[in-house]
Amino acid sequence: MQSHQALLFPLRRLTGDLSAFLCGRDSGVQRFDLHLEHAGLPDTLIKVGLLSAERDAAMLFELARGRLEQVQVEAPVRGFRLRAEDLPTFVPQHQALFDDRPQQSLPWEQLRERLRARLGDDAVHGLRFQADHRPECAWQASADSQPCAVPAAVKRPGWLLTEPLAVHQGSARILMGPERIESGWWDGGDVRRDYFVADTPDGSSTAWIYRDHRYGIDDGEWFLHGLFA
Repeated sequence: MQSHQALLFPLRRLTGDLSAFLCGRDSGVQRFDLHLEHAGLPDTLIKVGLLSAERDAAMLFELARGRLEQVQVEAPVRGFRLRAEDLPTFVPQHQALFDDRPQQSLPWEQLRERLRARLGDDAVHGLRFQADHRPECAWQASADSQPCAVPAAVKRPGWLLTEPLAVHQGSARILMGPERIESGWWDGGDVRRDYFVADTPDGSSTAWIYRDHRYGIDDGEWFLHGLFA
């Protein structure tokens, strides 16, 4: 077999058997390998990893299917094996007695795993704060999916531009500020900025803008750095 579609039936059987085995052991699975066997060639190895232990048959099938469909099968498949060794104790998710979530919706954990299977492990990640006053350095990607606490006394936009955009300050109405951020001299990325919260010219959103004083100029250029939701 060389078609992904032809491999889905044995994949469903394998993940279903794995789910039944895990339920009998009161365990879950956090990672497992799919081995596509070829005649005279090494196996094609597909690794499936989850951020937390699962055992639902439908979910295991969908995650494995997402990984399988990303692989280019170079030779006919003569055999199909599933190997799982990491089988931690399964801890079911806490759910309310009367769950008002629409039936077709997915819990966040299952949606996260499906997105990782479809888009790749690096495409879905959490964010966490780090101790740096520079906005562009104050967060970094994290494998931890738990939401991080936002500093209570800090007002920051939900959308930060990858690169600040030069703007004309006269086109915005200042609502709050300035907030001076002066940092980074120790690593060569020094900044000296006065930040303001302002209305955009059309009034459709609230912007986070700053005046750049890095070169000691009191009337430095203005930049848009983010937008508030």
